Formats: sequence, structure tokens, C-alpha cells
Amino acid sequence: MRKVMIVEDEELILQGIKNIVHWNELELQLFHMAHSGQEALEMWKKEPVDIIITDIEMPEMSGLELLKKIRSEEELVRFIILTGYDDFEYAREAIHLDVENYILKPINEEELEKQLKEAAEKLEELEKKKIRYIDEKTEWLQFLSGKISETGYEYYCERFQLYTGSGHFGAAVMKWSTDSVKENKITDMILSLKNTEKQLRVVHLPPDCLLLLLDGFGKSQEVKEYFQMIQNEIESQFDIVTYISIGPVFDNYRKLPECYRVAMKLQKYLLVDGFGSCVDEKHIQDRKSEDIVIDRTLLRKLILKKENEGALGYIEDLFINNVKTGVSLESLYQMTVQVAMLLQEIKKEYKLDNYETLHNLPDLLETIYRADDIFGIKALFISEINEIIRYLHEEDSQYTPVVRQIMDEVQKNYKENMNLKTLAYKYHMNASYLGQIFQKEVGCSFTQYLSSKKIEIAKELILNTNMKISDIAKQVGYPDTSYFYRKFKLHYGVAPVSLREMKKY
Repeated sequence: MRKVMIVEDEELILQGIKNIVHWNELELQLFHMAHSGQEALEMWKKEPVDIIITDIEMPEMSGLELLKKIRSEEELVRFIILTGYDDFEYAREAIHLDVENYILKPINEEELEKQLKEAAEKLEELEKKKIRYIDEKTEWLQFLSGKISETGYEYYCERFQLYTGSGHFGAAVMKWSTDSVKENKITDMILSLKNTEKQLRVVHLPPDCLLLLLDGFGKSQEVKEYFQMIQNEIESQFDIVTYISIGPVFDNYRKLPECYRVAMKLQKYLLVDGFGSCVDEKHIQDRKSEDIVIDRTLLRKLILKKENEGALGYIEDLFINNVKTGVSLESLYQMTVQVAMLLQEIKKEYKLDNYETLHNLPDLLETIYRADDIFGIKALFISEINEIIRYLHEEDSQYTPVVRQIMDEVQKNYKENMNLKTLAYKYHMNASYLGQIFQKEVGCSFTQYLSSKKIEIAKELILNTNMKISDIAKQVGYPDTSYFYRKFKLHYGVAPVSLREMKKY
């Protein structure tokens, strides 16, 4: 049963609509009754409805404003506008926003029921169209996977009306920033491409990209120039900034899946090139694959000394210099993982990992891999470092000199057979009393602190060497590899093997 909301500031009219409509006969349910646009919007956000009958002139928020706000979140909702004769021009403007219809007051019962019935039918039609659209996308993704038989290839060629002979074809994947572009703008852009670019086939793939198929271009440079022209036109006409990655030119649609695979691989370079770029395979070949040297000791020192300007300047230089030198995407990812791990190490050591404004390691890494450009990651690190230094200022007076000395001792000599008793002897203190002070100030026992340090050293070996995980476990003092795995995942939220895999991206 379709759900309906009535929005009317006059109680008499509101109750009148409720009573004159034969809801059950129309297979409709009157779900909400609101006296203003603002109240209606709040109700809709809590429990959405399918059809909204609304007066056009109301206090707080007009029916037109309500329509625009709900349309921005859900395009399928149908609107029926109620208006007086004086509002006729206003109502005509609403028609352009895809309302179902407008009804003049006083309300005619038959006309209202007719419009409600048509709105329900339109909803069903739109939903079926959406399902067909989703089915077509699914079929395209299946074809592009390349995992189909010859019979399957022939089926898809017929299904999508693809040319089965030889020719000259190009393909590219186009992506846009979903944060700044509304769905209706994307729809307008796609319709424009379909109507004006006759040699171009446009396929909308989930969630936010287009597959562009080009016929009649035989050279890679010609294909790139064409897609750059398309990109410029989209930006100038629709104010949509895109990122286009181009696969190799192919002569038969059997080769489209491989072309698509290359284009999708190139999409990863959005991270370093940003929106507004159009790239092909030559783009990767021109980049250098080399290790990026991070001075971990310097960056750690700058953060712990609470030198904001120095720490943030180091991050700024690290990112800008490496993007300019054209290093490979894999090298840049490795660089960001190393910085993330260093920040996590500092947060753990100084008990900052429970602060809500700081990211834990899994969230930080996920944000990195979801970022659209490298400068978004840089901004994330700058924010994180600022927060760490702010909290360090607050925590600065927490440690007594002896506890600080023990923490430094662990940092330098973690490999030695170290325990609280030997340290107490070294610093001329009672072991039991020293343990109490350490627990109180650091928030964990000395044994737990030492264990954390060893896990952090293991992390460095995992990221920066090719040693086996079992050998690393033994080197930091864990002969039982299974136990080491549990301790590592408890500490970092990811397994050792998973962390090493992240380095490959």
C-alpha cells in the first residue's frame, strides 16, 4: 500500500481531505498529516512516504520549498500541489519541478482521487524503469568482467547492440565527485552526451562513473584528444569536473573487457592527478616506481617536541615534492601507510588513541584508500598531527622523570631481557613502588607497555622488510606465531599479513 502525507496549514481543509478520499479503495494509506512545510519535512525524514499532497502557501516553509528539499534526497516521491487562484503562476513554476499536478481550491473530490491514482501509477512505472535500469547495469558489469563464453558474448552483443565485426574502437571510464554534483545534473549531462555525440555510447555504471565507448578512432592520441574535448565541454556546460581514464584502442568488442580493466586501473591515479585530468596508459609508463624515504625519526621528534610548524611543513614538503617528481601510485600509497603507522605509534605510546577526534588505524587507512586526491590525504594527516600535538600539550605534565626515563629505555633497548626489577635496581627504586607509579602514569603495566613496543617494532619490519612473519615474531620476542598474530591484531586492528598486503596498493 502506498503511503500518503497531507500538508496543509488550515485544519479544516486538512481534515476535509482526510475524510473525502476513499483511501482503501485507492489502495493508499494516509500516513502523515502536517500543518507546515517544516513539520512535513521532519516527518518525512523519520518515515518517508510515496505521495505528498501539499498546499503551496504555508508559514515557515512553502510547499515549493518542501518539494525542492525532498526532491534533493528522493526523486521518486510524487507531489500533488493545492493552490488558490492567486497562486496559479506559482503553481505553474512547481510543474517544472516534476509535480504530479496541481489542484485548485475548493478541492474537487473526484479530481483529487484521479490525481492520487495517477500518482500511484506513475510511481509503479518509475520503479519498474529503475529495476530495468539496474538489471542493465548488472549485465554490463557481467560482460565487462570478461568471464563469459562465446555464446554469452554473442548474447551481450545482441543485447547491447554492439558491432560484432572488426573496426576501430576506444573506451574510457569517467568519474565525478559525488559530493558536489546533484543526480539531476548527472542525468542532464548523460542525456546531452547521448543526443550530441552520435559516435559515443554512454553507459552509467554504479555507483558514480560512466563507461564511454567510442567508434571510428584508430589512434590512441586521437582517442585521448576526443575525450579531452568531451571533458572540457562537460565542465563548461554543466560545471561538472571529471576524471577520465582511457583504455587501449581495440579492434573487436571481445577486447573491451581488457580495455575496461586497464581504464579502471588508471582510475586509481585520480588520487595523485585529481579531478580535471584525462589519462591513458602512457601516464603510468612515465611515472617512476621508487621507494619514498621518510625521515621517521625527524617527524616523530617534531611531533613530540610539539613543533606544529616544523611537523606540518615536513608533511607539506613530503607530499608536494613526491607528487611533482611523478613517483608511482604504489610508492605514494606506501608513503601514506608509513605516516599513518607512525602517527598510530605515537598515539599508542602517549595514550591518545581513545580520543574521539583522532582516527584509529583501520579508519585512517580506509579514509586514505577512499580519498579522491592526494591533497585530501595530506589534509587528513595535517589535521591528525594538529590534534596529536594539542593533546600532547594537555598531557605534557603527566610523566615523572623516572617514568619518562623508563619509556626512553624501552624505546632504545627493547631487545634486551628487560623487566621492572632490573630497571628498579638501575634507578635505585623499590620495584613494587616503581610498578605502581608506572601503572598510574602510563595507564598500563610495564609488561603491557613493553609488549606494545615490541609489536610496534614488528610492524616496522613487516612494512619495510621481506622477512617472514614468523621470523619477525621471533625477532621481537614471540616464539609462538599464533600468539603474536593475536597480540598484533589486538594492537593495530589488522592482522600482520593484511598490513603487508596494504603496502602493495
